[in-house]
Amino acid sequence: MAEAAVAGETLFALRETIARLEGRPISALAAAAHETLAEKARPRSAGAAQSLLAIGVEDLDDAMQGGVPLDALTEIRSLGLRDAGVASGFTLALAARLHAQAAGTDAAISPVLWIGDTVAAMEAGLPYAIGIMDFGLEPAGFLQASPRKLEEALWLAEAALASAAFAVVILEVRGNPARFGLTESRRLALRAKATGRPLFLLRQGGEEEASSALFRFSVEPAPAQARPLPDGSVLGGSIGHPAFRLTLEKSRNPAPLSITLEWNAHDRRFAPVSDAQHPALPGEHAAHSGADFSASANRPDRAQALGPVLAFDRQA
Repeated sequence: MAEAAVAGETLFALRETIARLEGRPISALAAAAHETLAEKARPRSAGAAQSLLAIGVEDLDDAMQGGVPLDALTEIRSLGLRDAGVASGFTLALAARLHAQAAGTDAAISPVLWIGDTVAAMEAGLPYAIGIMDFGLEPAGFLQASPRKLEEALWLAEAALASAAFAVVILEVRGNPARFGLTESRRLALRAKATGRPLFLLRQGGEEEASSALFRFSVEPAPAQARPLPDGSVLGGSIGHPAFRLTLEKSRNPAPLSITLEWNAHDRRFAPVSDAQHPALPGEHAAHSGADFSASANRPDRAQALGPVLAFDRQA
C-alpha cells in the first residue's frame, strides 16, 4: 500500500509538471486520482469523520467539500514577495477562525505556531502583537520561531505536528527551494494526518508546484471597501475590512475558483465581495477616481523628434 501511494504521488507530480510546462490547468481527474490514492494509504477507524474548518462562504466551502481539512496540509501562496502581507493576513485569518471554532466548544484552545522564513521576514516584516490582535488572534496564544535554515524549519514543523500541542502550525517558505519538494511535503502531510492537526504551508513568492497539499490557494490584495455609517452614508476616505482576491488553484474542481473575500476580525468571519463592489483588481484602473490629466505640452523632458535613421538588412 505504501509503495502504491509513493507511485501515485510521483505520477501526479509528473502530470502536474507537464501540464504547467504546456500552459494547461491541472487536470481535475489527476487531482482526484492523487487524493484517492492518498486516502487508500491513510488508516481510518470505522465511522471516523474528517474535521473541517468552514470558510463560511457557500461557494468556496462547496468546492472544498465542507472546508479546510484540519488533519492535512493546505498551501497558501503569494504571487510575489510584494504580496507577502496579504498572504500572511489570510493565513492569520484562517487561524483566528479556527480559534473561534474551538471557542464554540468545550475544547481547550491551543496556541498557534508560526515558523517564519528569515529572508521573507526581511522583505515583509514579522507578525507583531497589534497586527495579530487586529486579525482576531490573542498574542498570548501565538508563538513564533525563526530557524536559520530550511532543514531546521522542516524539522521543527514535523516535531510541532507530532506533539499535537498546537491548534495549527504555519510553515513559511520563500519561493520554491530545491530542498523542499514533493517528498518533504508528503512527509509533513502524513505527520499532520497521523496527529490530526492542520499544517498551513505559507509559500511567499512561489510558483505552483507538485505537493501533497489537498488544497492550494493563491492570494492577491484587493481594495478594502469603505464602511457605511449607521445612517447609510459612507465616510469619505474611510478604510473597511481587509480584502483578499482568493483563487482555489488545487482541488477536485475542473477549473480554479476565484472569489474576493473580506475579513471581519471582530466577528472572525469571511464575507464575499460582489463584483459590483469590487469592479477590478489593482492595476486594472487608476488609483484615483478623478479625471485623467493630459501631459504638459512644454515640459523640459519632452520627447525629441527622431533624427536620421539607418536601416539594417534583415538576415535570412
